[in-house]
Amino acid sequence: MHETRLFPESLRQRIHQCGVLAVVVIEDPRDAEPLADALLEGGIHSIELTLRTPTALDSLKLIAGRFPEMLVGAGTVLSQDQASAVRDAGAAFAVSPGTNPRVIARAAQIGLPFAPGISTPTDIELAIQEGCAVMKFFPCEACGGLKYLQQIQTPFEHLGAQFIPLGGIHAETMDAYLQQDFVLALGGSWIANKETIRKKDWSIITQNAREAISRVHAVRGISS
Repeated sequence: MHETRLFPESLRQRIHQCGVLAVVVIEDPRDAEPLADALLEGGIHSIELTLRTPTALDSLKLIAGRFPEMLVGAGTVLSQDQASAVRDAGAAFAVSPGTNPRVIARAAQIGLPFAPGISTPTDIELAIQEGCAVMKFFPCEACGGLKYLQQIQTPFEHLGAQFIPLGGIHAETMDAYLQQDFVLALGGSWIANKETIRKKDWSIITQNAREAISRVHAVRGISS
C-alpha cells in the first residue's frame, strides 16, 4: 500500500480497523459528549463530524479534547480557512464532498490528513495528482453504488487508491462494500442521524453502532 503525503499509513490502518465512520451533524454542542459516549459504548471509535452547523467546531473541539480514544474527523470542509480551523480544533483528519486543489494544498501545508470527495474517474485522477490516495466516494448510491465504484477505481488500483463510500448506504447493504479491498471504511449516516441526536435517543445510537461494528468484524474477520 502506498504512503502519501496526505494520509499516513498509520492512519489508514486505524480507519480500516474501525471499518465504519459515524457521520454526524451536531446542532447543540451539549449533545456532543453524550453522543460520543453512546458511540463508544456501541464500539464505534471514529466519526466524521460535519461542518453544517454554526457550532460544529465547538462540538469537534469538545469531543477531540475529552475523548482521546475517539478518532475525530471533520466533514464538509469546503475552504482553506475551514481546513485550518478544524486542525486547530483537534481534528485527526478531514474530508470534503468534492475535490478542491486549494483546500488539498492547505491541508498538506498544515499537516492535516485529507480525503477529498470523488464521483468520477476525472475526480480520482485529480485527487491523486494532488497527493491523495484516500478519497470519499460521494454521493455513493446516487452515483451507482458499489458496481459503479468497482468500475471507476480499477485504473487506479495499482496506485493504492482507497475509498470511503458515503451516501445511501445502510445496515442491510454494508457487507458488500466491506468485502472490497479498495474500501477503506464506510461512512455511516444511519448510525446517528440528525433526528435521533435531536431526540437524544442515545440508546438507539448505541444499538446502531453495536450492530454496525458487529458486521465489520464479521465481514473482515476481526476479533472483538
